[in-house]
Amino acid sequence: MRQTTLSENLIYQRKLKGYTQEDLSEKTTVGIRTIQRIEKGETQPHLQTVKLLAVGLDIEVNDLLPIDNPNEENIQRKWMLLLHGIPFLGLIIPFGNILFPLFLWIHKAEDNKIYNDHGRAIVNFQISMTLYLIISFISFFILPGFNFFLTGGIVLFTIFTMLRNLSTALNRGTCYYPLSISFLKAR
Repeated sequence: MRQTTLSENLIYQRKLKGYTQEDLSEKTTVGIRTIQRIEKGETQPHLQTVKLLAVGLDIEVNDLLPIDNPNEENIQRKWMLLLHGIPFLGLIIPFGNILFPLFLWIHKAEDNKIYNDHGRAIVNFQISMTLYLIISFISFFILPGFNFFLTGGIVLFTIFTMLRNLSTALNRGTCYYPLSISFLKAR
């Protein structure tokens, strides 16, 4: 039996009560945009938000939460930590920033849509940044002085983006990797 998601449960319960998203927003302190993002599955809300939605719908929190196994959320957080953290090995091992997340993504992509989406985003970002870094090294012959700042900027941008996404993936379940080229497309 397929387990329902929080977004499916929220849509079902909201429609069962005959509420629009605006009605539910008025009954709670949860914004309409947040409700829309939860229903689209774009975000994993904090437990406090789920509690507010449950109170607004006059249901139990368990009616919204899809987790049968309390360890499932912990396991997902650990995989997210590994997925977003493993590219840091690329600072030590050449091309480890691409190869390790690629192997992990291939292994976990079928287990969960979240792992598939995050893994693809990570691999696309790491390939893109490595490509930009190679181009900056090649540009040394064209603009010798400028190359130092370009290379440093790419490295700092990559590290900052990886740290930010590690944090947002663990706290909100989302990630955003700018300047990525879509080498791996969604199926």
